[in-house]
Amino acid sequence: MSVVFSIRIPRKLKEEMEKLKDVDWRNEIIAFIEERVRMYKRMKALQEINRMLEELPETPRGLAERVVREDRDRH
Repeated sequence: MSVVFSIRIPRKLKEEMEKLKDVDWRNEIIAFIEERVRMYKRMKALQEINRMLEELPETPRGLAERVVREDRDRH
């Protein structure tokens, strides 16, 4: 099911759009909005991930180096 979403645009823009009759503005606008929604959802997810990462305890200095060395020594 679809709904109506209307906006006001400058008259000059509407006139320019009318000159480009071969463009399917409805589909162009829907595709643009869909892409923006995806982008903002990704941004929101990244913000949430960053918030979660900030809450994690800090790793002791040199831990990664020590773990890599231990792994190498085992093989």
